[in-house]
Amino acid sequence: MRVSIDISLYPLNENYVEPILTFIDKLETNPQLIVKRNSLSTQVFGEYRDLMDCLDSEIEAVFAAMPESVFVLKMIGTDRADVVDK
Repeated sequence: MRVSIDISLYPLNENYVEPILTFIDKLETNPQLIVKRNSLSTQVFGEYRDLMDCLDSEIEAVFAAMPESVFVLKMIGTDRADVVDK
């Protein structure tokens, strides 16, 4: 099943830009995912299990490095990648 996830990361410190960009870069290295950036959040599209496995390890890595971080995820049970481009 293909799904869409809208992700926002809020590191609760003054140096917030680099951790956000690093997190997105890590998502983009996964060839099974489609990642679309914008100024407010990042949208990720793909097979449910591929997305959840990737997010599980990458979110854990962020929390290990910066426990004072907040993630906001919105999930849709369909692939909306084509709709985001319109």
